[in-house]
Amino acid sequence: MQRRARRKFDDEPENHERWLISYSDFITLLFAFFVVMYAISSVNIGKYKVFSDALGDAFGGQGSATPINTEVLNLPIPNPALKRRTELLRKEKEQMTKLAQDLLSTMAPLVKEGKVRVTQNSRGVSVEINASVLFEPGQARLTAESREALTEVAGILKNDPHAVQVEGHTDNVPISNANFPSNWELSAARAGAVVRLFIDAGVPPPRMSAVGHADNIPLAPNSEAEGRARNRRVAVTILSGMPDPSTEVPTGPVPPAQTPTP
Repeated sequence: MQRRARRKFDDEPENHERWLISYSDFITLLFAFFVVMYAISSVNIGKYKVFSDALGDAFGGQGSATPINTEVLNLPIPNPALKRRTELLRKEKEQMTKLAQDLLSTMAPLVKEGKVRVTQNSRGVSVEINASVLFEPGQARLTAESREALTEVAGILKNDPHAVQVEGHTDNVPISNANFPSNWELSAARAGAVVRLFIDAGVPPPRMSAVGHADNIPLAPNSEAEGRARNRRVAVTILSGMPDPSTEVPTGPVPPAQTPTP
């Protein structure tokens, strides 16, 4: 009986799937390795401390790890596009500031008289000229003195790449004659007269535009003569290529009131 039992044991077939035990252990360890790598790919200080303490306790060591330099981890990631835009914006502001200074210097006599104001704002650089400097009352033909001053301005603008917008403004006193049925036509004609002079002086036409606003954008109340005189103006704006919202910085005095004319 004992001999038969031994023969039965010896005759059992060999287990050919024993390798699966080692394979499953290897897969488990590999899975654990990737889990650990994923966990430490984005470091969280609190989780890192708990994880390092757990590992230390599991392997019989001290549950502490080398402190992480949080100052390095919190450093902002450089943004090349943002850095380049900031640099371009800085250069644009410097260029517009220099342009404002050149225009202020050119128009200095009229600025001192309070008939011209040069400002640098979010749109660019604006030169506001009182209409009494440029035109006769109710007319859109430039005077000889104004042509000379505007030609000097054109000399600065013709080599500058920025677009130029000329805006005509009037007071609210109605006008109606054969040439100008309303203040709309008068304001547009005055803006167009300045644009034509700039083009004749060498400023490229594609950079120019003329707009007439009539009395719709007043600087002062039209109820008094002083306010109406201030509202009659032509604004020459050199438009910034990279507008930067900022507070308007006046670089010249506000034009005082002139004798009221339509």
